Amino acid sequence: MLPQHRWFWALIVVASGGAGLLYNLLFVGGTSLAAGTIYGLAVGVTVLAFDRGLILSGLQTRLRRLPAMLYVPSAELLYVLMIALGCALGGSVVWALGLTDDTLSSAVRITPRVLAYSLAVSALLVFVVRMRDLIGGEVFVNFLVGRYHKPVREERIFLFLDVVGSTAFAETHGDLRAQEYLGAIFATLAEPVRRNAGSTDDYIGDLAMITWPMARGLKNARCVACVFDVLDRIEADAAAWTTRFGTVPRLRAALHGGSVVTAEVGVDRHKIAYFGDAVNVTSRIEALCRPLGVNMLISQDLLDRLDALPAGIAARSLGAHALRGRGQPLSVATLERAAPEMPQPIETERPALRIAR
Repeated sequence: MLPQHRWFWALIVVASGGAGLLYNLLFVGGTSLAAGTIYGLAVGVTVLAFDRGLILSGLQTRLRRLPAMLYVPSAELLYVLMIALGCALGGSVVWALGLTDDTLSSAVRITPRVLAYSLAVSALLVFVVRMRDLIGGEVFVNFLVGRYHKPVREERIFLFLDVVGSTAFAETHGDLRAQEYLGAIFATLAEPVRRNAGSTDDYIGDLAMITWPMARGLKNARCVACVFDVLDRIEADAAAWTTRFGTVPRLRAALHGGSVVTAEVGVDRHKIAYFGDAVNVTSRIEALCRPLGVNMLISQDLLDRLDALPAGIAARSLGAHALRGRGQPLSVATLERAAPEMPQPIETERPALRIAR
């Protein structure tokens, strides 16, 4: 079974092809259903590739820095260009496959009706994608299927990632610059979290809350691998961070898992929330990092449930500690890069010394 985010993109692509098929039925009388599907796929994939930053990502970054009065028309113009490019791509394929009697120049030309239809469909698809981005992929799917319309008891793993020194950064550089800094850090989390099948469920100030269903997070120690993938990505871009913000981000991480009640809450604004001791304990573990002098802690309970740690990662026990609001002490460990094993020297037989007489 493919991860949910891949299923989502597959459905979006299918919807693009379906929109082209629908256009063919509505305006061309269904004379070439295959051609309509190809046009829809070409336009949809091109627009989505642009929206996701797969093409012209640098241009999009510069556009976002423009004032709103300039950004909106500029963005709309670029979407029109992407639709025209997609139509030209689709027309080339249709013409090459012999699915139309038009000349190549006619097949790749975009008409006002095609442009208006494509803009409407693209706006709808981009809106769905942006809504998914806003509330998170897994949460979006759960809202659609109504999984948590009634409270559900389940086991989940929680990862709290806290940005160290964000308050001092804000005092030095101001709130707007600090928000840009936090936004860049949270954007960096996206790919490692996605790669390890996690879900970024909430941002609380300078802290990100990432979760997994228990079985998914335990598989291949994804919950642990995610933390180190994030750190590796930040370290790899250390020079860029220093150039842009004058510092390289440091994170504190806490991992714990257990039983929670998950439910959809709210009236005017809906949210999927977690209730239970596991959430509070994860927060207390994160607060324990500073007095213990480490940047990463995992509860011994969760550590014991992992079949094995990722290659190159080792756990070091830090004993049991009392947590505020919890009667029983909790055993925790820190996760570290395992020191590479030093090669053992090869002993060779030494030649016998000759004593001169």
